[in-house]
Parts: sequence; structure tokens; C-alpha cells
Amino acid sequence: MRDFLKSYQGGLIVISHDVDLVEETVNRVFYLDGNRTVIDIYNMGWNAYKKARETDEERRKRDRAIAEKKASTLQLQAAKFGAKASKAVAAKQMVRRAESLLNSLDEVREVERVAKIKFPDPAPCGRTPLMGENLSKSYGSLEIFTAVDLAIDKGSKVVIIGLNGAGKTTLLRMLAGIDKPDTGEIIAGHGLKVGYFAQEHETLDVARSVLENMQRAAPQLADTDARKVLGSFLFTGDDVNKPAGVLSGGEKTRLALASLVVSSANVLLLDEPTNNLDPASREEILRALSTFTGAVVLVSHDVGAVLALNPERVLILPDGDEDHWNEGYAELIELS
Repeated sequence: MRDFLKSYQGGLIVISHDVDLVEETVNRVFYLDGNRTVIDIYNMGWNAYKKARETDEERRKRDRAIAEKKASTLQLQAAKFGAKASKAVAAKQMVRRAESLLNSLDEVREVERVAKIKFPDPAPCGRTPLMGENLSKSYGSLEIFTAVDLAIDKGSKVVIIGLNGAGKTTLLRMLAGIDKPDTGEIIAGHGLKVGYFAQEHETLDVARSVLENMQRAAPQLADTDARKVLGSFLFTGDDVNKPAGVLSGGEKTRLALASLVVSSANVLLLDEPTNNLDPASREEILRALSTFTGAVVLVSHDVGAVLALNPERVLILPDGDEDHWNEGYAELIELS
């Protein structure tokens, strides 16, 4: 699709959290500024737009600081003049001028709130905490994959790739203990503690509140500590009492990630973890994953996310072939 959009001769409007997509396809950006209730139009590509917008914000901050300083001086002078009847008119003019200065200013954009994500040290485990032997799965007469073997070593970073329908999500669900293989077995090594992020957020209980979902993921966590963690994922005040079922896709992603953070998992199984995230939150989760010392098994169509993980190995489905990672596989991810 990306190649098609790049070569498309007509006009197009893209709304997407896929930074790589907009970097490669757009030449004009409409920024909806909620503070100023205006649409700023930048006739340039995405990367140039980000720099230009930052420059505009800095200019607005400088203009506001200068104008506020002038207005303050005028207001002080007006207060002095106002005490004298002969200068009352001049004092009123100064007050009006100060108000005019402040009213003509653009609002300074509030700093975007971004989830602050840090994975704690994983629980201790053996050398190979998770293995799968001779795994296969079929749905009726449709064979998904067969005779797949894999071993997830302590601290390893593995990417599972394949075309749609090759069984990537199915394999993750097997490793998480949710689905059973038709043949073979999942072998839990010493100290295994799995954290599973489901693409469709089915690990969340939509009937329970945000806080209750967090407490279900970590029963040992005190109420205050649970609220503190949720606050770092942008759930504050009454937000924690919302049913998970009313959350947006991005909010559900943040809640699911928060549940992983408190799990002390030593093997993270992640199925499209950057879906529904705004660019700033996406960067934060990728930064956190890059510093996580436990093992990660990732399924993602987000090439940037895969490269940020810096994987060591790749498992290719449906054949189950395993190889050392090289950036040539990034092209396969784009095609899938």
C-alpha cells in the first residue's frame, strides 16, 4: 500500500499513527491545534513539519513572554496613574492597551501528555524459560503451520514474521497458554513468567474498571501503588473508575501495557503493541522495550518497532524456519 500511495497521482487525505507511512507519503500537514481551536497548514513533508511546528511554538512562547512583560509594566504604571485624578484617563488607556496585548496573543500549546513507561527488572528465570516443540495448528481442513520448533532464551529478542494468515497471532497465543496446539507441546522453563499483549486487547476484562483490571494483573499491588502506575499511563482521577469497555483503542493499549509493567514478566509476548498509539506514545514504548532486559517475542507490521527492538533472531511462518536477523527481513515485514 505504501508504494501505491507514494506513486499515486491523485490527492489523498491520511489519518494515521503510522509515522513511517506519513513520512514517506505526505507533502502537506494539517495540524489541529486544540488549544487555539485552529487548523495550521504546513505545505511540507512530515519531518520538515515537525521542525517547523516546534519553531512556531517557540516563537509563540517568546511573543507571549514579551507581551506579558509589557502588559505588566503598563498595568503597574496605570495603577500609579489611577491614584491621580489628572491622569485617570491615561491610566484607563494603559489598562486597555495591556488587555489588548494579551488578547491578541496565540495560546501556547500545552505539552503533550505522554505515557511514561519503564519495565522493571524481570523475575529471575532459567537459561531457556520458554520452548515449543513440534507445534502445529489447523482449522478444519486448513493447515496454518506444522512442526514448528522454537526456544526463547533468557533476555533474547525474537521477531515472528509471515504473511497475513500464516499463524503469527496463533503461535503467540499458544506460547501464552491461551490456545492449545494440535500437536506438540509448550514447555515452561524454570521461573517462567509470561506477559502477553493481545492485539485485540482480549486480555482486558471490559466489564471491570481500569483500576480493577490493574489489580487483577497484580493482586499484590496496593491501591495507591496501582493508581500511581496508572497515572504514569495517563489514567488520573476518575479515569481509573471507567469500565475498560468504554476506552478508546489507544487507552486500551495503554492499560494493557500498564498491566505488563506490573507483571514482572521475564518473557513478553507482544502482538502489534504499537497499534492505536499516537507517535509520542509509540516512541515511549519502543524506548522502554529497547532497555528491557527480559526476553521479547514480537509480532508487528511496524517496521520501525521491529528495528527499535534490535532483534537477534527471526522465526518465519508458516514454515517455521529460523534465522539470524538482518535488515533484509524488514522488507518482508513491509510486504506482509
